[in-house]
Amino acid sequence: MTFTDFWPMYLKDHRHRKNRRLHLLGTCCYLSLLATLLGTAHYAWLWTVPIVAYGFAWTGHYGIEKNRPATFRHPWNSLIGDHKMAWFMVTGRIEGEFERLGIPQKG
Repeated sequence: MTFTDFWPMYLKDHRHRKNRRLHLLGTCCYLSLLATLLGTAHYAWLWTVPIVAYGFAWTGHYGIEKNRPATFRHPWNSLIGDHKMAWFMVTGRIEGEFERLGIPQKG
């Protein structure tokens, strides 16, 4: 599946604002942690990066959206989608993307 085909499906799994906010928090935290660990050469702690990243995201899926994360079906597209969604949120364009694709939001 191409990312272009995946993106609308990805957004449908992230309709709830609270879930998207958890994803953004997880993305920011894991990127900060990754940069810190690499910058300080604490490589032995790199195993914590996916726990931080996925911990927030999976909490949003299971606790808020009540759906299964796309990570299990499409891991690479899901990772790219997390970053694209985060960028759209930070730049204030996520609502417009939902509207453009005709996907209703929740919350």
